[in-house]
Amino acid sequence: MMKCRLLTMAALVTIPLIAAGCTTSGALNGISAPMAGFTTVAARAESVTGKQTVWVQSSEEARTVSERVKRLVQKKTIGPDTAVQVALLNNKGLQAAYAEIGLSAADMWQESMLVNPTISVGMIGVDPVRTIEGAVVSNILALATHKRRVAVADARFRQAQLRAAEETLRLAADTRRAWINAVSAWESVSYLNEAQAAADAASELAQKLGETGAITKTGQAREHVFYAEITGQAAEARLAARTAKEELTRLMGLWGPDVDYSVPNMLPALPKGAKAKRAIEAEALKNRVDLEIAKLELAALAKSYGLTEATRYVSDLELLSGVEAEREEAEEGGTETSVSPTLELEFVIPIFDTGKARMRKAELAYMQAANRMAEKAVNIRSEARSAYDAYRSTYDIARHYRNNVVPLRTKIEAESVLTYNGMITNTFELLADTRAKISSIMLSLNAKRNFWLANVNLGTAIHGGGASSSGGGDAPAAAEAGAEGH
Repeated sequence: MMKCRLLTMAALVTIPLIAAGCTTSGALNGISAPMAGFTTVAARAESVTGKQTVWVQSSEEARTVSERVKRLVQKKTIGPDTAVQVALLNNKGLQAAYAEIGLSAADMWQESMLVNPTISVGMIGVDPVRTIEGAVVSNILALATHKRRVAVADARFRQAQLRAAEETLRLAADTRRAWINAVSAWESVSYLNEAQAAADAASELAQKLGETGAITKTGQAREHVFYAEITGQAAEARLAARTAKEELTRLMGLWGPDVDYSVPNMLPALPKGAKAKRAIEAEALKNRVDLEIAKLELAALAKSYGLTEATRYVSDLELLSGVEAEREEAEEGGTETSVSPTLELEFVIPIFDTGKARMRKAELAYMQAANRMAEKAVNIRSEARSAYDAYRSTYDIARHYRNNVVPLRTKIEAESVLTYNGMITNTFELLADTRAKISSIMLSLNAKRNFWLANVNLGTAIHGGGASSSGGGDAPAAAEAGAEGH
């Protein structure tokens, strides 16, 4: 008889535990997986960049990625697509951003489980009289708001995925800008090296003419200082080019032997025509990752508002269920055991805190998020218009230098050579025309660089990824050269 009653007591105590296990088992599918949520990030990044990204979580995966990176960069001259691919595979900051997905998934996993019940067992007295009490305390309010809390955690989880995707797009855009800056720097230096050689020849010619008395000392000094200035600009350019390449190296996460790579000495030629974007604002509103994050923030706060409203008056509600087994000595001798179930309800009486303050905070947080999302939508429209205007204008400017300014300067220099050979113009007029041509070509190179940077910025204005301080400014006056790459 006593054995039967003890079994009954055990059953009453364990029923809430079994119920909790049955309730949460279905909610864990997928959330507890190591790669939970990353598929969405990888698909979003690939659809925009056309490149793969990985979330490295083991030493074996790290070795595989390292070997792939070596094949892509070591002793290679890399293009912008290769640079972006290496950055998405190898940048450790991006891997840290991906860890936020796992943290958010763990939070959702935690919310999907019920609050652990508290089990208490007590004994009062000694033989021959003994009372044994057993109880399971379950938080009823946590059970009642379980779905709302899971919904909030789900919205935060999806936000984490979008933030990781946004960070991936930002890294891709910054890497592409860094590649453009590095190549533009080396292209500028390639030309400055040629200009330096021409200036050196002019300086030597001026010195020889000065020895014969055909040129004044002022004229000689003018050519010498031009050569000295070009030499200084070339030195500054070499430093600027090395710095630009180091920025690209950092973004790709390279070190050791992997830094033995080169970039081309020339940016790609301008496209035949600029892209037409008649619905640039609508396209940006449809595709911007940060706007999707803002929408999810609003949805999460709306769900949180519902959760706050549900717990406005009662913030802690617990159900205590259990049994009490009492054994006492009977009058006719022996002992008698009685077992009785117990049920208690505990809650906080809202005498002082009626929940109005929490409701007000929830309302204001929601209004704040709504206004921020509206502001972001307005800003995105403006950013899209501005980015396309910059893209189209820089294309027209670069094409103008390519088609008009540089050809005219080249023609002027060619005509000066002919008239110089015919002894119609003097040496100094020819050198002045050469200097003017050098200046025009440097402006043309800078205009081409600005166009390709504007092209990257147009992509970030449509898809997200943020602007970078490395883009949009004037190129350095010079940068170092080489025959094959640097």
